Amino acid sequence: MKKIGQFIYSWGNGHYSRMMSLNEELPNFIKEYESHYTSKDEIYQKLLQKFPANNVHEALAPTPLDGKYGPDVFKSILNTLLPIQGHQPIVKQVASYLRKERELFDSIKFDLVINDGDMGPNILAKNRNIPSIFITNQFKPRLWKSRFYFYPGVLFVAKQIAKAEKIAIADSPPPYTMCEYNLNFPESLKHKVVYVGHFASDKNKKSATKSDLEKLIEGQKFGYWMRTGNKSTNDITGKKYEEAFSQIKNEKRIISHARADPSIDTVRSSDGETYSISEALEKKIDWVQIDVGFLSESEKENVLEQCDYAVINGSHTVMGEIIGIKGKPIIGIPVYDEQTNQIQWAQEHKLGILANNTKQLVSGIAKLKSNYSDYEQAVSEYQKHFVANGARTTAKLAAQMLESR
Repeated sequence: MKKIGQFIYSWGNGHYSRMMSLNEELPNFIKEYESHYTSKDEIYQKLLQKFPANNVHEALAPTPLDGKYGPDVFKSILNTLLPIQGHQPIVKQVASYLRKERELFDSIKFDLVINDGDMGPNILAKNRNIPSIFITNQFKPRLWKSRFYFYPGVLFVAKQIAKAEKIAIADSPPPYTMCEYNLNFPESLKHKVVYVGHFASDKNKKSATKSDLEKLIEGQKFGYWMRTGNKSTNDITGKKYEEAFSQIKNEKRIISHARADPSIDTVRSSDGETYSISEALEKKIDWVQIDVGFLSESEKENVLEQCDYAVINGSHTVMGEIIGIKGKPIIGIPVYDEQTNQIQWAQEHKLGILANNTKQLVSGIAKLKSNYSDYEQAVSEYQKHFVANGARTTAKLAAQMLESR
């Protein structure tokens, strides 16, 4: 039986969601195989809940240090050579995690490895002549806020990505590549690069029975505000949103918090009163804001179909789903340079608006609404060239690589 190693970088949820989409497609192209999953922290815990413990492994791939809001750049740089807040120097962390993954390679003897964000397996697979796929939406990305701080790291990461046999870009082929400014491949590597398409699915996930939330939003116009990412990213995004809400008090909105906390699920009326979702539906409340910890798949489908626009931090997977699949313009307020690049590209193609601060976010909403037909037309045109089902294409690629081994 073939053995496939799936290695998932733990910083951000996009790596996990892409790999889980791929995991659903693999059985359609590879009939008999055994998968092993490797990550750390929250992603590792999710994997344990989803798969047998014997097939889930922990490897402590280094990640940036969290600050109060977003990654702490200064401490992360110091942590390269110095222990910070209980974290060993990154040099030691790298050696330790590579040793752990090496042991995994030697004990399981993979026939194929697929990596999303975790570069270590590229090195190990190349040294063992094992075919490998690296899934990504960046290679030497253009730097903005970080600039020179991260440039040595960017070069190091690019060098390790280049060791993969195939580099699967989770985006549409040029000139419709949303992550274009995050890709700077040299000519010598382009034979490895495959534009597999976005890991977004056009499958209908609506439930036959509508929830109270779905009933509450019927016939309403609103914006969909997404809080995503790890805790620090989620926090800084939420802080910026709250600052904006104080200036757009009567703008209807739904906020998904990406947190498993039922107490978040509340409805705020136009007169400032707070209700549960069921109460608001029963009393036919004229609502302004709905906060939800997690939307079900069906609720998310309905929210995205009915909203006028979505406010996001610039996650690549999310942008593909909202613009490419659902056909809605976005307003992006980024946390990382990677997100800035993607939203900048969207803005240049009239698919959305880049907002670097709360003031720009508020004015961006007004601009989008006053020119909505222009954005709607541009998004509709982009959809004609949007390539989805990247998970399916990558699964086919994996099957071909196994067959030719």
